[in-house]
Amino acid sequence: MLALALLAGCRASGPGTPARTVPAFFAKYRDRSGFRTTEWSADLLQRLTLVRLGSLLGGNDLTNAITGIRAARVMTFTPTSGSAQNLVREGLNNEVTGLLQAERYTSLATSSVGAANYQYVVKASGDQVSELVATGSMPDALGSFVLVQVQGNFTRAQAQALSRVLPEAVQQTAK
Repeated sequence: MLALALLAGCRASGPGTPARTVPAFFAKYRDRSGFRTTEWSADLLQRLTLVRLGSLLGGNDLTNAITGIRAARVMTFTPTSGSAQNLVREGLNNEVTGLLQAERYTSLATSSVGAANYQYVVKASGDQVSELVATGSMPDALGSFVLVQVQGNFTRAQAQALSRVLPEAVQQTAK
């Protein structure tokens, strides 16, 4: 009972009506001040480039994870206005945490690159991962927020390999 009450508290503390899924979260905040969304669909040329890079940097797990990506998107948030700063106070982080718990994502790993901490969760069945979601912040932006969703077909080891390169990919995407 206590766990349900805590979960309900997390869900209720988000700004406005809380999003119930990761896609709904992206849709809710896409056009708000301070938010930037980048979607990546792995076409053939991008995939070939990333597989080559993956083989140089990360070995088979990273290469196989890259070939298993169906779609990926990144949402970054940097408070740029008074209304955007209010989102942090109203519980932006609590909203995303609550929806990930309600959707039964399971923890994968935590990575730290510089000052940017990311928490990784997955939707999985056994060792097969269908979705990797990362939340965190930008290292050079106080009060920032990052949400990354990668959909595909991976093993847990491949998802962990992706988690090692996601912080750098997010920083490059946000520039």
